[in-house]
Amino acid sequence: MKAAERREKILAILGRGEPVTGAELARRLGVSRQIIVQDVAILRAQGSEILASPQGYLLPSREEGCRRTFACRHDLEGLERELLIMVDNGGKVVDVAVEHPIYGELRGYLMVSCRREVYEFIDKLKKSGANPLYTLTESGVHLHTVVAPDEDALKAMERELLKAGILLR
Repeated sequence: MKAAERREKILAILGRGEPVTGAELARRLGVSRQIIVQDVAILRAQGSEILASPQGYLLPSREEGCRRTFACRHDLEGLERELLIMVDNGGKVVDVAVEHPIYGELRGYLMVSCRREVYEFIDKLKKSGANPLYTLTESGVHLHTVVAPDEDALKAMERELLKAGILLR
């Protein structure tokens, strides 16, 4: 299979709406994971908006519903609590962003929308030894983009995050 054909197949696979890991794409297409990483970089350079989330690569969907950005701060123990509050109130946590003193805005795509995905994210974080993005800032302040079915869900999220001492006002 030629590179251009393989890249078209990558876009077709990602176009189904579910995240797919680099290892799974490599298996399906009979190439190494490094080839997939290179193909994704080329596709991005050609204008494809491919996101990398903890669950794998995906094409962004334009979620229906209401969208809000929450400014938060917590310690490591508060990370799980924060995400659970958001998903338990019907939210999908699209991303996390921090303001880095050198690089400016850094963003990581989370794409978590249920407890199982939160627990998987926390587990991957612990097993990898990586630090959450908020640790790159002096104050720990970070932003989450959240999509919810309606404003009531976002208001409930806001109340619970405030009560937990996580939401910045």
